[in-house]
Amino acid sequence: MPSSRTTMLASKNASLPNSQAQSRRKHHQAIIHIRLLKKWLFPLILVLTSSFLLQIFSRVHIMLQDPISLDIYNIAYPRPYNYILNEPQKCSGQPPFLVLMIPVAPENRKVRDVIRETWGDENSMPTVKIRRIFYLGLPSQDGSGGLQEDLRRESRWHHDLVQKDFQDTYFNLTIKTMMIMDWLVSYCSKASYAMKIDTDMFLNVDTLVNKLLQLQAPRAKVNFITGNVHHFGIIRRDQDSKWYMPLKLFPGLFYPPYVSGIGYVFSVDLAKKILSVSLSVMPIHLEDVYVGMCLQKLGIQPTQPADSTWFSFQPVEYSRCRFSRLISVSHLEPDQLLHIWKDLEKAKDHC
Repeated sequence: MPSSRTTMLASKNASLPNSQAQSRRKHHQAIIHIRLLKKWLFPLILVLTSSFLLQIFSRVHIMLQDPISLDIYNIAYPRPYNYILNEPQKCSGQPPFLVLMIPVAPENRKVRDVIRETWGDENSMPTVKIRRIFYLGLPSQDGSGGLQEDLRRESRWHHDLVQKDFQDTYFNLTIKTMMIMDWLVSYCSKASYAMKIDTDMFLNVDTLVNKLLQLQAPRAKVNFITGNVHHFGIIRRDQDSKWYMPLKLFPGLFYPPYVSGIGYVFSVDLAKKILSVSLSVMPIHLEDVYVGMCLQKLGIQPTQPADSTWFSFQPVEYSRCRFSRLISVSHLEPDQLLHIWKDLEKAKDHC
């Protein structure tokens, strides 16, 4: 009869193969985990670390190398600019359905005349009330006296110029945009919609008005803004770029969602909200991005148009049927716009 010691040893020896098998399995699993870490996690950490360091070094390099004064980029609305020319009665009577807000350089008389003759014609749609306003700052110092007198005569004739006493330059576009919002709040707050649109644009007023009429639910007249919507807009750090943005003024990788400034449509209630929140948003010279920053502060998202081709910020080859379906097209010279408009008027019902 085996002793208890012999029995215990036999039992222990019998369990050894199982323990060794478990150890081998654990060792094998550990090796697999280590291989997976080497294959996936370590490279991922390396990429993220490299990206982070590159971003830090790039920022330091820009901050050290940037010789450009930030003053010209840090556009502000430091005081209530005074009106030199104004049209306070423009929206009197029945509130307009659509107000066309057109920033323009003081010297661009030809452009204004072509717009008055084409998409800026206030009588182009008898079924709705449309109003047109050109927004200007001060002309440059050279020959400004004669030009200012010409503007006064033009204003007396057409009653569509609004001018304030700031220098009309590219870096002051944000001031001009805030001037538009301020004028809407002060003199045209009961209008339904406004469109801020550049002068080198074609605008299909019929299509725009019809699309807006289809949106006439209550929600479409509140917190509504649409156009060519940009998401994750890349910030240009190249000092030679027209859209250069100093890191010290706007850190980060992307801009908030914004609508391209060449042409966007919004419910007029937004003007007061944007103007109000702008007091707590650092101004920058990129006016459309700045409006996007104000919208972000308000918690309002731009509305993506049902068809992304409606608002084109690229040149489009002209054809009657194509342009009859679009809302806006950019990069047109005044003579091109005049030719296209006249041709479309001839063939209005053919598409």
